[in-house]
Amino acid sequence: MFERIGSMHRFLQARAFYALVLSSALALALLAARVARTHQLSLTFLAWNLALAWMPYLASLWAAATQLRRPGAWWLLLAPGALWLLFFPNAPYIVTDLIHLRERPPVPLWYDIGLLAAFMLAGCFLAVVSLQVMQTLVRRTAGAAASWLFVLGASGLAGLGVYLGRVLRWNSWDALLYPRDVLADALAPLLHPRGNLHPLALSAEFAAVLFVCYVTFYCVRQGGRLGDERR
Repeated sequence: MFERIGSMHRFLQARAFYALVLSSALALALLAARVARTHQLSLTFLAWNLALAWMPYLASLWAAATQLRRPGAWWLLLAPGALWLLFFPNAPYIVTDLIHLRERPPVPLWYDIGLLAAFMLAGCFLAVVSLQVMQTLVRRTAGAAASWLFVLGASGLAGLGVYLGRVLRWNSWDALLYPRDVLADALAPLLHPRGNLHPLALSAEFAAVLFVCYVTFYCVRQGGRLGDERR
């Protein structure tokens, strides 16, 4: 039993689970303090958005655990991979909640800046960690070059997902409930770029921000691993 618990601990630790719990706990604690101070539910939607941001990370853990159990059965990764891709845009989407920043007495503006920043960082951390978990699985299955193409594609789709969610107000599960409508809205900027410069620019901006954040995170983590190997 203790060996199994230890194995699970190492599995979660290697995938930054405890750090992600800490960042989310800080964001939720700041939100709880705000509610306790004001007795109002303003900005409590951030908790729901954070819960959605956890979905791709949990899907990536499912995929990683599946590969550990059945290393050669790549087809078993399709279900968790599809779930991850479906919910992945929810993680960077939290950044767009900055649109709700304004003075809300009696809470000072600086407090809400910190609150939104805590949720934004938690979402970004969840995004880059889950993306690295998935990239690692792709690298083991298809090689390094394919894994970086996967990162580029996932970043682009996440940027498009942010546009669909923030501007067109589609939710992740709408892709299952109304697949034709969601697909039509997703393809419109790509098929008719001249008439959809704003959607393309928004999607490209968030895709670029996510990609650069991921590359920075990847380089820092790889550098840390090299430092541990040299000791």
